[in-house]
Amino acid sequence: MVVTKADNMTDMYASLRSNVSMLGQILGDTMRTHLGDSFLEKVEQIRKLAKDSRRGDQAAREQMLELLTALPDEELVPFAKAFNQFLNLANLSEQFHTISRNCDELVCVPDPVEQLLGRMLNGRVDQTKMLDCLKTLDIDLVLTAHPTEISRRTLIQKYAAIVDCLTEQENDQLSDRERQQISLRLRQLIAQIWHTNEIRRERPTPVDEARWGLSTIEESLWHAVPDFLRQLNDQVQQRTGQQLPIDIAPVRFSSWMGGDRDGNPFVTAKVTQEVLDRNRHAAARLFLKDIVLLVGELSMEEANDELKAYTNNSCEPYRHVLRSLRQRLRDTIDYLNARIEGHNPEVDKSSLIWQESDLKTPLEMLYKSLTDCGMRLIANGLLLDILRRLACFGIHMLRLDIRQDASRHSDVLAELTRYLGMGDFNHWDETEKQAFLLRELSNRRPLIPSNWQPSADVAEVLNTCRLIAKHPAKALGSYVISMAGKPSDVLTVLLLLKETGCSHPMRVVPLFETLSDLNNAAACITDLLDIDWYRGYTKGMQEVMIGYSDSAKDAGVMAAAWAQYHAQEQLVAVCKQAGVKLTLFHGRGGSIGRGGGPAHKAILSQPPGSVDGRIRVTEQGEMIRFKFGLPKLAVQSLALYTSAVLEATLLPPPEPKQEWRDCMQRIAEESVGAYRGIVRDEPDFVAYFRAATPEVELGKLPLGSRPAKRRVDGGIESLRAIPWIFAWSQNRLMLPAWLGAGEALQAACERGEMGLLQDMEREWPFFSTRISMLEMVYAKAEPNLARYYETCLVPKDLHHLGETLRQRLDLGIKVVLELTKSDSLMAHTPWNRESVKLRNPYIDPLNFLQTELLARTRKETTETPASEHVQLALMLTIAGVAAGMRNTG
Repeated sequence: MVVTKADNMTDMYASLRSNVSMLGQILGDTMRTHLGDSFLEKVEQIRKLAKDSRRGDQAAREQMLELLTALPDEELVPFAKAFNQFLNLANLSEQFHTISRNCDELVCVPDPVEQLLGRMLNGRVDQTKMLDCLKTLDIDLVLTAHPTEISRRTLIQKYAAIVDCLTEQENDQLSDRERQQISLRLRQLIAQIWHTNEIRRERPTPVDEARWGLSTIEESLWHAVPDFLRQLNDQVQQRTGQQLPIDIAPVRFSSWMGGDRDGNPFVTAKVTQEVLDRNRHAAARLFLKDIVLLVGELSMEEANDELKAYTNNSCEPYRHVLRSLRQRLRDTIDYLNARIEGHNPEVDKSSLIWQESDLKTPLEMLYKSLTDCGMRLIANGLLLDILRRLACFGIHMLRLDIRQDASRHSDVLAELTRYLGMGDFNHWDETEKQAFLLRELSNRRPLIPSNWQPSADVAEVLNTCRLIAKHPAKALGSYVISMAGKPSDVLTVLLLLKETGCSHPMRVVPLFETLSDLNNAAACITDLLDIDWYRGYTKGMQEVMIGYSDSAKDAGVMAAAWAQYHAQEQLVAVCKQAGVKLTLFHGRGGSIGRGGGPAHKAILSQPPGSVDGRIRVTEQGEMIRFKFGLPKLAVQSLALYTSAVLEATLLPPPEPKQEWRDCMQRIAEESVGAYRGIVRDEPDFVAYFRAATPEVELGKLPLGSRPAKRRVDGGIESLRAIPWIFAWSQNRLMLPAWLGAGEALQAACERGEMGLLQDMEREWPFFSTRISMLEMVYAKAEPNLARYYETCLVPKDLHHLGETLRQRLDLGIKVVLELTKSDSLMAHTPWNRESVKLRNPYIDPLNFLQTELLARTRKETTETPASEHVQLALMLTIAGVAAGMRNTG
């Protein structure tokens, strides 16, 4: 596919343009080789017509549509594949540009930690206070497998190899022969990609998803973490003269992959057991690789008295210790292989790496010996990297969270109390439930009879709790309760853990998801902390999860954002009053409609006091790859998180003025009314949504292991937040990310509050971040494309609703431009604006083809089903649009 200079960005991005052009040219050559010149010419013609159409050329648009609708069946798949892969290569070029030596200054900002330290230590923050905060930072990034990662793992690995080639090409000292070899490798990789099926043939299992998460660590984060910490240490040492502790771990990683069973019947206790074993196996395998390398490095003989005594004066004391660790790691891998294969081998735990200290203690002894003997330079090499990996990942690699719906726990007790003749737990009021739960939590006798035979659903919950009881606390993170709303929801889980033999105090975390749950969150936690038994259990720590996805789906982004902010403020106050340290767990998605957006801005826009050195955040779906898929990108992301949490803790944003609060409250009330007036109250909305988007067809795409709906027979309310967002991003209306916001902002303007809004946007990080996110989704929205979907797919008697929605979109864009005093959206972020422009000529044809294919598949009958070409091409258009939109779910 030929890409001309005029097709791309302005001259300031010459390096990016060059890579996009080169990769596009190789892709075009690959297509020409296998499909001929005429096919490539048709692809190129459609691309140029799409570009002209976007400039308002109606004749070009009509010609493009004629070509698309006339594509023969055998060309549908390669055509969709061509545009899909160009978008993936464009994404890759952008990712690489941010870490390239030739990165433009408007894209590659200075290191955020270095900038922050400069501002802090310029008299604003005491050096000792800053160092203490940095040493105790607790940032937990929770990787989740929500089904928005379109690309297959095998393709992701090939994309990473392309980045390696682009990196090598930047070496000015390469010989002509070396350049030819890199060029050949690029052509090979792009040919491999072209001939690889982009759509999974089968839906991934939860174990597949967990293995995908581990691959991100193995291929990127394992290398990025010590690189980041070395960079951080150098920055701190340069500013303060002090070094960071060798076991510092400001950022750690947890996972929901294989532990999130909320609405996913495929995540069972057996699956969770396998994932835990695989996590340990991956850690043992990676540590073994490191130890093998370290055996080669630590050949020195001189040692301190402790190491000499430990190794009985071995002539190679360091290697003596390392060879023992090497064998124990090999034995550990063999043991875990047997477990993964379904066996339960007898084993002497002392022969394995069974707990973290089995690795940490001997490695720290080696480190101390080297530094005692004047070999600090050697100690601070690979050995220090291993110690810091151990501090970050432990021997379990990822701490696995468990998540389950509150009703599943109460159903266990309801079935049990009925069996015991005590009545039905689910029919008791909250006071009765709490009294029963606290009585049983303090009772030493077992509650569950040994001869009780529970139903399958109840048995599965109990089996999960027994599994938790068998594993060490460091293998597990939090037990998250979805749809929690009352103290009994938390106490019920604690009772089930007690009754199944869990001896370690696992964090049990209520997740407040809907608007009403968020509004009631502080009252719930207040009631919990008023319970003496529970206060004792928490040991002064309370974690609360804030749901972004379902609250936005319930109330719209503006009302949900204010409810989240207000809930956090109240929770901070409640926990401070109770003398308890609060950790807020933010359940953010990749898209704006699910709380997504730049993490740095998001953290700094939280209420003052809500971060306090501790935060948990989900990293979901395709955003894991965009932020952590390449080691240098991962280092940048780790720096952004660290600087944001440090700044939010030591230089928190100001308390919002009362007039800002009052204005935001009015905006929230009006926005939720406008949002629900469409989504809930408009009788034609569900029918329009299902006709105008590929929502039904998305359910057939084998993206993730979890069903798209909580209930098969449910409507919008039962649809998960991810396909809800995903479907609207496909027809480019982006509705969940803006509906209700523009109407509320316009109402504020009509009340004469424009000046107040502009003050808020200028001075209040929370509000300015909301406006910035709105600008981004407005810029990505394409009302004309959404109208085309409507024309082709929606019955005419429903077109009135589409017109209403597009009017609402236009209203929102106008009021935001007026508020920001800008002539165009994202005027202050030219890189993001140009990034959107770059993709449009390649996404647009996929959208137009998608509508044609949707129309064909919806006309299919039992006698004449859509051809396999049509069905696969439709899946490819969905994948391509998702790649172009990037933060789709």
